Amino acid sequence: MLDYHASPELLNGKVILITGAGDGIGRQAALCYGAHGATVILLGKTVKKLEAVYDELLAQGSPEPAIIPLDLQGATKQHYLDMAETIKQQFGRLDGVLFNAGLLGVLGPFEMIGEDEWDKLMQVNVKSQFLMTQALLPLLKQSAPASLIYTSSGVGKQGRAYWGSYAISKFATEGMMEVLADELENTGVRANCINPGATRTGMRARAYPGEDPATLRTPADIMPLYLYLMGCDSLDINGQSLDAQPDKARTRATQ
Repeated sequence: MLDYHASPELLNGKVILITGAGDGIGRQAALCYGAHGATVILLGKTVKKLEAVYDELLAQGSPEPAIIPLDLQGATKQHYLDMAETIKQQFGRLDGVLFNAGLLGVLGPFEMIGEDEWDKLMQVNVKSQFLMTQALLPLLKQSAPASLIYTSSGVGKQGRAYWGSYAISKFATEGMMEVLADELENTGVRANCINPGATRTGMRARAYPGEDPATLRTPADIMPLYLYLMGCDSLDINGQSLDAQPDKARTRATQ
């Protein structure tokens, strides 16, 4: 999918929410979607980072974005319901969501996983996506065709020693996507997963501190798949887990 070339107008008129939009893949997706005509809603916990992306979007001539400061660790069901209502009132529609935010957690033996660490990671990587999807589905169905994109990982397709909570959370993400995709098959809303692969991000650097980042693809390099799944060229793709770097899908990879 690295050779996909999107029309410059692919996302014209679309309203797209991105979680973890302050840096890394989320930031790049926001800039990419904005460059293709989308109005982007930037969600994250660090306002300063979101404001920087907001300014970048305006500087490149994209439609004026919006910012939703929200810490997924402490967010409740009501926060997501209120967010959905705010989006409805401000934009009147929602055409897509990229669930990009996530925690890596502590890598180590399964028997050493702490309960608090487990709960924290599952709250951000799984429960927040579950609650947010529930809150946003009515709005997405009204805007169909619409696209839900969840972020998976190589360790969410085949378990790997010492990846513990993170790997398990990605298996849960894949399962949630498949359940949703099957339920939504005739609604015009589709759900898919993307495994970014080994990409030059802060999370990757924490997982592999000895790795030379210059050997990795950048977030900009893997955007073709993110564009493809969010736009109307992929209307027949539903319930799939796709690799952004298919030629490197067998490498040791995380977001």
